[in-house]
Amino acid sequence: MTATVPGAVGAALARLEGPEKVTGAARYAAEYRQEDVAYGWIVHSPVPRGRLNAVLADPAADALAVLWHGNAPRLEPADDPELDVLQSDRISYRGQPVALVVAATLEEARRAAQVVQLDIAAEEHDTVLRADHPGLYTPEKVNPAFPADTSQGDIEAALRDAPFTVDVTYRTPALHNNAMEPHATIARWDGDDLVLFDSNQHPSGIAAAVGTVFGLPPERVHVVTEHVGGGFGSKGSARPNAVLAALAAKVVGRPVKVVLPRQAMFSLVGYRTPTIQRIRLGAGPDGVLNAIDHVAIEQTSRLYEFAEQTTVATRHMYAAANRRTGHRLVRLDMPTPRWMRAPGEAPGMVGLECAIDELAEKLDLDPIELRIRNEPPVEPESGTPFTSRHFVQCLREGAERFGWAGRDPRPRQRREGDWWIGTGVAGAIYPTMAQPSAARARDLGDGSFEVSIAAADIGTGARTILAQIAADALGVPVERVRIRIGDSTLPKASVAGGSSGSASWGWAVTGACRELRDSGRAEAVFDSTEQVNQQEKDGRHAFGAHFAEVRVDAVTGEVRVSRLFGMYAAGRILNPRTARSQFLGGMIMGMGMALHEEGVLDPDMGQWVNHDLAEYHIPAHADVESIDAEWLDEQDEKINPMGSKGIGEIGIVGSPAAIVNAVWHATGIRVRDLPVRLDKLLAS
Repeated sequence: MTATVPGAVGAALARLEGPEKVTGAARYAAEYRQEDVAYGWIVHSPVPRGRLNAVLADPAADALAVLWHGNAPRLEPADDPELDVLQSDRISYRGQPVALVVAATLEEARRAAQVVQLDIAAEEHDTVLRADHPGLYTPEKVNPAFPADTSQGDIEAALRDAPFTVDVTYRTPALHNNAMEPHATIARWDGDDLVLFDSNQHPSGIAAAVGTVFGLPPERVHVVTEHVGGGFGSKGSARPNAVLAALAAKVVGRPVKVVLPRQAMFSLVGYRTPTIQRIRLGAGPDGVLNAIDHVAIEQTSRLYEFAEQTTVATRHMYAAANRRTGHRLVRLDMPTPRWMRAPGEAPGMVGLECAIDELAEKLDLDPIELRIRNEPPVEPESGTPFTSRHFVQCLREGAERFGWAGRDPRPRQRREGDWWIGTGVAGAIYPTMAQPSAARARDLGDGSFEVSIAAADIGTGARTILAQIAADALGVPVERVRIRIGDSTLPKASVAGGSSGSASWGWAVTGACRELRDSGRAEAVFDSTEQVNQQEKDGRHAFGAHFAEVRVDAVTGEVRVSRLFGMYAAGRILNPRTARSQFLGGMIMGMGMALHEEGVLDPDMGQWVNHDLAEYHIPAHADVESIDAEWLDEQDEKINPMGSKGIGEIGIVGSPAAIVNAVWHATGIRVRDLPVRLDKLLAS
């Protein structure tokens, strides 16, 4: 076990589960065979606000049960009111579950749900976010626990006295999580114990949350999450499908499967709140910032407060003596916003990085040079030293690889046929986090080892990376390590979110494997809680720079992204193969944010009318012409035993702004309300 072997970490190892996935052997939540399984179909509220008086089921329908608040078993109150399903007559948003039909087949359940009659007393509703809404308030904190507002210096005086200023408002629309695998649960009761085959990002957390509403301790709820077809934050906490499946299984006395149809993904699983962001910047003739003011207006539901941390990234990005960030929230008769890839940073950096580009235009200064001149030596607000910060290096090396030199800073200067061509740049930042987790390592006695942790691989390659980390900690080839994840009965792990999975789980795996190696015992368990909690939380970030080249058709307004390039400083890259996939995936999602994605609201109905993938547009293969990502060889031993930073989300941070800035450079038109559609370009 102490023999020297080539290091596994850093190798471009293919995903261990790849053959299972491409052959169809990998089982997702809805694919576990159960004897005598029944099917649940959710009946959604057709109104955004009101009270449900009665549910009338067709007696001729082949239903095993029709559950609603009038007959459903009582649940214990949940920390998240969205899990208090079928417990009240109160309707808080359109699409809220108001009944569940259970039948022997999926077709029978769906048909019976279609003919259910709802007696609803509808009420006046309010579904529109606006800057002058009378219900705006300042939340106590924003996700997950940041202060809502920060302020230093005299921002108004600094802006008044600044020779060059920018005062702009950027808007981002509601964006929707649409993982390839919809949310799905099979629930089975084994006596008084509950088994859930559930698609989620946090088996341990789901066991605790669902256990709470059924009055069970977490150890009596067994959550199996072996493979997950994407999550992007929407599966980070328990969703109503898990509780409904368990509730129905208890009532009908057999396993029940509940799978959300695509349309329900737009109401039941969270979304990115729309934002209205006002950004004010003040600088001297040399481009040095003296004032940064960034305030975001957002929405939440009446059921549960979720305040996205839209302006928090601005607190860390650039130096300025006078600064303010803030968040204003309004409760609407809409579903609750929740995590979506890079919550806060993704929309917030659109506003900041586009405003920086506008300031560069006013100063007649290269936008890369402007960013470099405002590079802070320490955290701008707290003064905490950075563990590492190579943003400037990302800008310079990225510009060289992209071919930025010689760019004419004036807009609307380059045309080829009908196409205007422009280039843009934007910075990226994402916090480096680790959360307490535990892992177990076992010597199997035949030269192989088993490493167990209740982590979830949501398609990032986590299973493979943990095997690489374990192999190096044990000093054995990776082929001799078996990784067990995706099961709540394994040692407790943190959520697969916040780009913290590899750092959090890898820390625990490293500790367990080292302890096993050094102790000579057959089994070792390591809990990282004490070490993680002792860490300084500030001054820890991954950085990046995004570069985009776009073509805009002068006749039709069509926008094409010719090139998209990202240069990152994200600590030690544990697996270049999976890392590149994460970077590119984030950048493509950023392209969707810039050009395609938009929840289109019908205020009268209180719903997004484009609630399927036929009308909610996302990038297709043809939209991605040339895309690439590179990274610096960054060493940062202060952050965790592996020296790694999160990479799952930084690709979407800044890439939309780079594209929007490139559109301006091509056309001379500033689009400040995303997405950039052709009608917005042709109308200017």
